[in-house]
Amino acid sequence: MLFYWFLKFVAIGPWATLVFRPHAEGVDNVPRTGAAILASNHLSAADWVFMPLQLRRRVTFLAKAEYFTGSGVKGFLQRAFFSGAGQVPIDRSSASAAEDAIRTGTRILQEGKLLGIYPEGTRSPDRRLYRGKIGVARMALETGVPVVPVAMVYGRRNIPLIGRHVPRVSVRFGRPLDFSRYEGLAGDRFVERSVTDEIMYEVMTLSGQEYVDVYGAQVKKSMDGGMSANEAVSRLQPPAVEAADRAPEALAG
Repeated sequence: MLFYWFLKFVAIGPWATLVFRPHAEGVDNVPRTGAAILASNHLSAADWVFMPLQLRRRVTFLAKAEYFTGSGVKGFLQRAFFSGAGQVPIDRSSASAAEDAIRTGTRILQEGKLLGIYPEGTRSPDRRLYRGKIGVARMALETGVPVVPVAMVYGRRNIPLIGRHVPRVSVRFGRPLDFSRYEGLAGDRFVERSVTDEIMYEVMTLSGQEYVDVYGAQVKKSMDGGMSANEAVSRLQPPAVEAADRAPEALAG
């Protein structure tokens, strides 16, 4: 716990603020106490740094288990860093990975914490916003906590004295979404898809991104085979997308 605040206020936070000068909007939309889900788009590996910097409360994220399993001095330092930075390990390689992630996220919320989550399940391959996975809806419905949509927005800012460009970072927190009208319907895939789509619509509105109704992970897999993002999107037809909703990995994120 102390290491988290050390990173935020001493080791990383002041430098990130000085260099990038992140701008925040709607911070008051994040509850000052109690549990909530912060559901954000995912454009950069630095998203998990800039978003928590704007808040006084600690944010816990679900992270790949590989960050916590290294050996030797490097492995120890890596485990210490990610644990101290508020990351909780999730084994994404197991058959039960999606359900394990949901159980872990639910436990964090039941402890009254803020849970940061990226419903797309992966970083955007081309800065567009991709279809959200329904795990975020399951956790919201099982715990009854509000969901705060978050948009990470990156532009370019020139530093005149040194003639260089650095990202212009904005973090936008939307109004909390209340899904209490669906109480008792956790596990209903139609309801969970509707809730997830509502969350993603709010993220899209905040971020101004173009929305693509296919999974980003599927697009990345196709791109590994040599396709462009546009080619991959055009080949992922609706029947394939709907089938993906029934796959275990569709719950992750």
